[in-house]
Amino acid sequence: MKKSVLICLTLLLSLTQASFAQKKNKKMEESPKDSLIEISTDYGTMKVKLYKETPLHRANFLKLAGEGFYDSLLFHRVIKGFMIQGGDPQSKNASAGQMLGSGDVGYKIPAEFVDTLFHKKGVLAAARDGNPEKASSGCQFYLVQGKVMTEQEIVAAEQRLGFKLSEAQKQAYMSVGGTPWLDRNYTVFGEVIEGLDVIDKIAAVTTASGDRPVQDVRMKMKVITQ
Repeated sequence: MKKSVLICLTLLLSLTQASFAQKKNKKMEESPKDSLIEISTDYGTMKVKLYKETPLHRANFLKLAGEGFYDSLLFHRVIKGFMIQGGDPQSKNASAGQMLGSGDVGYKIPAEFVDTLFHKKGVLAAARDGNPEKASSGCQFYLVQGKVMTEQEIVAAEQRLGFKLSEAQKQAYMSVGGTPWLDRNYTVFGEVIEGLDVIDKIAAVTTASGDRPVQDVRMKMKVITQ
């Protein structure tokens, strides 16, 4: 009798553990693969997904965005046909005409180059200084506008880079555009999935010395999903 009760208890425990494991696995499967950030500006709102393939950059960006670090900072460097850059903490209370771009948070993030993540239009990438390790700024970033490339321009970019681009890269650069010469030089860690036209609108603003917009372009960020 005791043996029978023991067997029943063991079987019940096994079933409970199996059920728990099944629910846990199902929850993991249902969890979003990519974290989502919302970037709001006077020119519209962008929804950005952060790649799981670049965990260090993703975790850092989520942390800063969640703390409100980016709120009221400027897109302080705008170059039409290239990119829009922001995230300098000194830009929050910057006076008109003040040169920006040197502000940071006191640490760098190791480069996370992934060949399947490249500088097509709309990607989010980390700015950096000229350090030989190509480590990223702890806070400054840019969104690529770029331009549609011709086959000849792709060949020139490959010669400049010193390596061949994949077919996926070539097709993207010749259809939606981008900045291929930045590949393997700056870490790409996300992309705009809604509001791509906002990049074009910001890229079209009038700029002054240092590529800073004449009229401030401020941002606000919200974490949608971790």
